[in-house]
Amino acid sequence: MQGKMKAAVLTEVGKIEIRELDIPQPGPDEALVRVKAVGLCGSDVHYYEHGKIGPYVVTGPIILGHEAAGEVVAVGSEVRHLKAGQRVTIEPGATCGRCEYCKSGRYNLCPDVRFLATPPIDGAFCEYIAIRADLLFPIPDSMSFEKAALIEPLSVGLHAVRRGDLKTGETVVIMGMGPIGMMTLLAAKAAGAGRVIGVDLEPFRLERALRIGADGVINPREEDAVEALLRLNGGRKADLAIETAGSGAAAQSALKAVRRGGRVVLVGLPQEEGTPLNIPYIVDNEIDIRGVFRYHNTYPTGVAVMAAESLDLEPIITDRMTLDETPKAFEKAIHEKNRTLKIIIEP
Repeated sequence: MQGKMKAAVLTEVGKIEIRELDIPQPGPDEALVRVKAVGLCGSDVHYYEHGKIGPYVVTGPIILGHEAAGEVVAVGSEVRHLKAGQRVTIEPGATCGRCEYCKSGRYNLCPDVRFLATPPIDGAFCEYIAIRADLLFPIPDSMSFEKAALIEPLSVGLHAVRRGDLKTGETVVIMGMGPIGMMTLLAAKAAGAGRVIGVDLEPFRLERALRIGADGVINPREEDAVEALLRLNGGRKADLAIETAGSGAAAQSALKAVRRGGRVVLVGLPQEEGTPLNIPYIVDNEIDIRGVFRYHNTYPTGVAVMAAESLDLEPIITDRMTLDETPKAFEKAIHEKNRTLKIIIEP
């Protein structure tokens, strides 16, 4: 397919331009996808504001966006399992398939991964994207493209729940009710949690957490988080705490929120380096701590979870904007956090 397309390009820190670019041509093992929905992620906002995340530094113009879904319009000569017209969700990380991590199934740890919207790889805030066909997962006709796009952040939640070894009926407390926290709530519910409690400083987010199924919420500005947890959970601490806020203070609270022998999963990345942890407390209470880096082998489960007709994402999706409005979307995400959760861009 020849021609031009529109793309939202980060040209420098704090500046996005809508440009006309050539439509990419799929390679033999790739498919060309007409992008229909893309979620604006916190990592996109971080690149927009700061030009880097840890070792990943923006050195030239780049297209952001990695939470995407769309429709296949063409396939490469070696692709057999897809055809034009299929509706798909996009897993954004192309790994090598050869290293020890890929071979063991933990391909999220592949050192040679090419992840959409991670410098220097372009992302999906554009009308068309060419991507390896094995990273495309068909979705049912009944699933909206915006739901399909949010399988990506849901995957983070699914992986966090798996890393936390959640067992049926257990109590989970989630620190941070941003989009990842919300998706982790849905993942914990889907995995059989008996009670899920959300913690955040923003009343708006706590109200939305209750609307999508939280069994209780806590605002640490208004009450002691551990005392509130005990009140909500019959005098017991949680079995599993998942920190998604990217806050050192929230990580400390997560430790205090779990019972002796409990588990803590760290998802968020604090801005400050060297977050202190109370090692004597961890040892004395035999608390297991695990980190989460993206996800692996989650998309089939994610499709199944999102396919549930009863799953309502309206409390999470606060805004829908066109590709031309992408600069406005970034500014809204930065300056209106008290009333914004997930913004969907519809190219």
